[in-house]
Amino acid sequence: MSLGLAITPYRLPLRRPWHSARGRLTTRQGWLISASLDGVTGYGDCAPLPAAGTEDATAAQRQLAHWLAVADGLAGGNAPAALLDLLAQPRRSPAPAADCGVETALLDLQARLGGQPLRRLLAGDALDCIAVNGVLGAAATLTPQQAADAVATRGWQVLKLKLGVAPHGQELERLRRAADWLPEGVTLRLDANGAWDGDTAAAVVAGLNGLPVDALEEPLAEPTDAALAALQAQAAFSLALDESLADRPRPMDADSIPVRRLVLKPAVIGGLRPALRLARAARASAREVVLTSIVESAAGLWATAQLAAATGSPLAHGLATADWLATDLGPAPAISRGHVRLPDSAGSGFRPGRWQADDSAERPAGDQLAGM
Repeated sequence: MSLGLAITPYRLPLRRPWHSARGRLTTRQGWLISASLDGVTGYGDCAPLPAAGTEDATAAQRQLAHWLAVADGLAGGNAPAALLDLLAQPRRSPAPAADCGVETALLDLQARLGGQPLRRLLAGDALDCIAVNGVLGAAATLTPQQAADAVATRGWQVLKLKLGVAPHGQELERLRRAADWLPEGVTLRLDANGAWDGDTAAAVVAGLNGLPVDALEEPLAEPTDAALAALQAQAAFSLALDESLADRPRPMDADSIPVRRLVLKPAVIGGLRPALRLARAARASAREVVLTSIVESAAGLWATAQLAAATGSPLAHGLATADWLATDLGPAPAISRGHVRLPDSAGSGFRPGRWQADDSAERPAGDQLAGM
């Protein structure tokens, strides 16, 4: 039998708007990708989000059409491996989210055909249980009771909050008040999304020193290595690079990263395997590694959870985003007391549910398109 590659557009409304320094999000749009062979199907998700560092929807659509055409020319049982080899060729992709979605579907297919969890296909010593952080939205609207309730009712040990959407003095005051309510050992993970100039970032770091901060992501609007290194030297906690990683030269030299932590998004880096290579290099150079979602569907969330387990990183990962979606393509990974225990079943763990394809979206050109 020949490889079947199918692309189905979706539009998923959020339960509430997602705010960051780079804008406001009310829906997630993308394409569910399925790769089928011998009656077995693997799944991937292409959910571009330029604010997170991916291509836009038009570039993603163009790249998906390219991979559909390539897949159509491949035949036989070796077609998935051949297509994976093409995806692995060293290059800087113009559409990393599209490449990630196609690669994920093919790797999921291989894992299912081989009867093993996706994480073990990626790394034989992968973890079976990973920690995740809670997501509370914007610090500017946080109340101490919300922070305390998140720990008491959900068991979160790391709480993520967005900064840079209000004056920094107001945000710092909210964080100080919330910190007074937090049990010992619970920390705050903060994400500024490149909101500040150097002076403002330095003032924020000074204000955060002494608070239970796990890390501060992307503090600078213009993140030069010299400025980041100076800021990291002032911080009593880890600074982290996230979106700005997409702008760094490839292949990325982990030793040259001027902060303590890398936040990796497979859809930004271009796939599970490139993200895993970078994670291994970063950990080998004494950098911390966290995997995180870009509020994609359950198909993407399952794959990222499997990848997080493959990295072996003990830190809490940013994967508690399914609750932001009012509808989803299938059940998301279950979180219990701040952890995800991954199943031993073959593949990523994703199982498509009943959902309506987005017929208003333009589909990539190609013959092998399918709805669910």
